[in-house]
Amino acid sequence: MPVILVANPKGGVGKSTLATNIAGFLAWQGHAVALGDADVQQSSRRWLAQRPPQLPPIRPLDIDDKQVARVPKGVSHVVLDTPAGLHGKRLERLQGLADCILVPLQPSLFDMQACHAFVLRLAELADAQRHRPRLGLLGMRVRQGTLSQQQLQQFRLSLGEALNDRLDWLGELRDTQHYVQLAARGLSLWDISPAQVEKDLQQWQGLCEWLSA
Repeated sequence: MPVILVANPKGGVGKSTLATNIAGFLAWQGHAVALGDADVQQSSRRWLAQRPPQLPPIRPLDIDDKQVARVPKGVSHVVLDTPAGLHGKRLERLQGLADCILVPLQPSLFDMQACHAFVLRLAELADAQRHRPRLGLLGMRVRQGTLSQQQLQQFRLSLGEALNDRLDWLGELRDTQHYVQLAARGLSLWDISPAQVEKDLQQWQGLCEWLSA
């Protein structure tokens, strides 16, 4: 049963946006998906409560500071949304559960600095625990042709070298209101007509292939 952990120590980088859309993608692939939300804001949990019942189901999964609840019978995939400031024993515990860890990153100096230390810590934990989940990095709210996009590309290349290519670069998601508008209705990109979000679905192609590998 794959466990997908969405994590970044910074707040407001798009973790819940990513987690809910991953859950939506997997549900539309026919998988039995459970979505856990460890963030005190419970954004993913509230999204799930808004999800229309006629759509492919996604089950809630209880998760708190100490443990993840027993996964319901029949669930084939678990997506875990995590809070800002994730560190210490809690990070170790969640990292140990994960089959893959996805780190969303915005193209700003502070975000990249925090991400650099966090990803190196994940690699240290993987070596110490002898458990190496796949590690992916994804640019969020990226504006094409900007200086910040160039800086993001330079950052991900240098970070990849530091990790001896153990980090998968999964592309960039553009800065668009589609995610905000869909989230307010409990929807993912896959819950509406593809023609409405064609550019966004194209940007997800590499990530979807990585999740399905």
